[in-house]
Amino acid sequence: MTAAEILDHLVGFATVSRDSNLALIDWVEGWLDDHGVEHWRVESDDGSKANLLARIGPAVAGGVVLSGHTDVVPVDGQPWSTDPFTLVDKGDGRLYGRGTCDMKGFIACALAEVPRWVTQELATPLWLAFSYDEEVGCIGAPRMIERLLADHPRPAAVIVGEPTMMHPVVAHKGATNLRTTVTGRAAHSSQVNQGVSAIHVAARLVTRIEDVMAELRAEGRVDEAFNVVHSSLHVGKIQGGTAINIMARECTFEWEIRHLPGDRFEELLARVNDTAVKLETEMRRRAPDAGIVTEALNTTVPALADGNNAEVLALCRDLLDERPAGAVAYATEAGQFQREGLPTVICGPGSIGQAHQPDEYIDIEQLEMGAAFMAALGERLQRK
Repeated sequence: MTAAEILDHLVGFATVSRDSNLALIDWVEGWLDDHGVEHWRVESDDGSKANLLARIGPAVAGGVVLSGHTDVVPVDGQPWSTDPFTLVDKGDGRLYGRGTCDMKGFIACALAEVPRWVTQELATPLWLAFSYDEEVGCIGAPRMIERLLADHPRPAAVIVGEPTMMHPVVAHKGATNLRTTVTGRAAHSSQVNQGVSAIHVAARLVTRIEDVMAELRAEGRVDEAFNVVHSSLHVGKIQGGTAINIMARECTFEWEIRHLPGDRFEELLARVNDTAVKLETEMRRRAPDAGIVTEALNTTVPALADGNNAEVLALCRDLLDERPAGAVAYATEAGQFQREGLPTVICGPGSIGQAHQPDEYIDIEQLEMGAAFMAALGERLQRK
């Protein structure tokens, strides 16, 4: 099957992060079994989801890991013009469907090359590493990486196939999702001296979160390699209150910190927490039970730093006609691989501008470029 034909199958599995990905994993395992490829599942705690590791070539140290995530973001409320989970070719040079660029296109390119890879005498292996729950915090990849390094010879490099228009990427920001709950004291809105509005306090803290970014810019904490040159802090959801004439007892907001490789998440969080402590002290003068609690919703996804990647970067650039390297603001499992000492770059077909969008698509030309990259990679790893 071609990459487009395999992509048709992959898109048909509605692997939204809140749901299981096991049907897709079953299908991929069947494809690998048909071609005699060894593979191993690494399941979630409840068994409802699984990572998949596969090795093509000898069980020796070295070789390249091709890493991609199987989950996709929801389509709820988006104005799709076609069925999101049916691959559609409108004749405009694009293939439409949820996950086409982010990032089932990359997985399809790799799987399409398996029949040729298994006939080649590879000197070092090609690894397939397909994870679950990347979209909600790169949750599945760490246990997959742990299993890879514990049970198998150590690979030499990793290529994460997020959509980069087939340009190698050497750095990305780290990411942490957080939830802050502000608890005040309810009172009638005509008696504002008797209560503490959780919404008002939350608003002050939300404003502080945005102010931290201005401080970072003023301090010169920037990296021009990124299109957003500073670490970013963003509040995405907020909810609180029961009625317009009641001072809100509770307000909760969810936010994120995306930190540059040169910044530390803990230091940025501390700036916000310092303000939270001051606000909490003010609240408790009027309401001793008031408080502010911030909890992390995921383990921090580490940033990917531009370092220890010369060989894999040179490989990608050589196979892609010396394309320049860059940096991206989104987070991937690349930082998790690098944290374990594995040289890692990001390179895959499609545009990140299409990721998570209604009528998500991948250009057929990009899919073909990804397939050509896979073919060239197999040729490069053959015995001389």
